[in-house]
Amino acid sequence: MTTAIYLAHLNPVTKAHVEIINELKQSGEVRVLPVIFRIDGSEVNSRSFPFSYDLRKKMLQAVFGDSITILPNYTFYAPFAKYMPPLISPYSWNIKKQILDGVGDDYFTYTGDKAEAFVLRIYGLRPRVGKRKETSASFVKQKMFEAVGGGDTGWEEHVEPEVVKIIRQNWSVVEKFAKAEDLTYRVLGMKFPSTGFW
Repeated sequence: MTTAIYLAHLNPVTKAHVEIINELKQSGEVRVLPVIFRIDGSEVNSRSFPFSYDLRKKMLQAVFGDSITILPNYTFYAPFAKYMPPLISPYSWNIKKQILDGVGDDYFTYTGDKAEAFVLRIYGLRPRVGKRKETSASFVKQKMFEAVGGGDTGWEEHVEPEVVKIIRQNWSVVEKFAKAEDLTYRVLGMKFPSTGFW
């Protein structure tokens, strides 16, 4: 059976993510690996990455139950700069080992980003580049932040009802980061938090 490995931020899980995962399920087993950034054992959360791994896992489980596997294997440990440059840094190869832990030979990784696909191809992770969905998680997140100020921004339209409920239950997370500065670096198609990068 083919294993589809979906590497994504999923911050938050949107209807576009759900659509992608449902498409991947047609290929066989689906493993979803939400990216995690850690400093001294604690997860780094910020305006770009407001929801913790546990909350994102809860969102995915609310929609898919046990029909997919959700793993914390896509984890970067500070300082994140040590993973650069790809291929040359030995730490960058650790990520490949983590991603493929427990995966057989029949697999592929999914991404909607061509730059990220280039890096995945370098590592031999057999990327398949999907068509980017119309609504991004960044768009939905921005609408959530705007909703903190009051008014209906329509963010719920882009999120499954089960996920809306989880976000509403954890609205303090959205409030916390709504007015925070967005401190991120984009390296080879991937966002990293600036906190802990060096």
